Amino acid sequence: MEVQGKIKLIGETQTFGANGFKKRELVVTTEEQYPQHIMVEFVQDKTDLLDNFKVGQPVKIGVNIKGREWVNPQGEAKYFNSIQGWRIENLEAAGNPGAPNVAPPADQFEPAKDLNDEDFDDLPF
Repeated sequence: MEVQGKIKLIGETQTFGANGFKKRELVVTTEEQYPQHIMVEFVQDKTDLLDNFKVGQPVKIGVNIKGREWVNPQGEAKYFNSIQGWRIENLEAAGNPGAPNVAPPADQFEPAKDLNDEDFDDLPF
């Protein structure tokens, strides 16, 4: 799944426990009729992905939705969800901030001239 919007907040890296578990939170605001402020967690080595980003940048984030069950001492089950990021992409074009990165139009490419009619199925599988 993906979440797209502008970065509202980038948290500091937090370390927990003796095993050194690391977590860093990012809040992204979606750009739709009713904007949503979505908190995304980056854990362990993925916390470093946020080092090159800043508040206000438009981004696309690859996420996994995680759910877990916890049973309290009274035996009641509680359920929790988290959104974990595993990839983040800057949507600002280098020369045009705010514009998404797009490929050049197809008419700017030369047609291939070295095609052979006999090579219609050259896949190795």
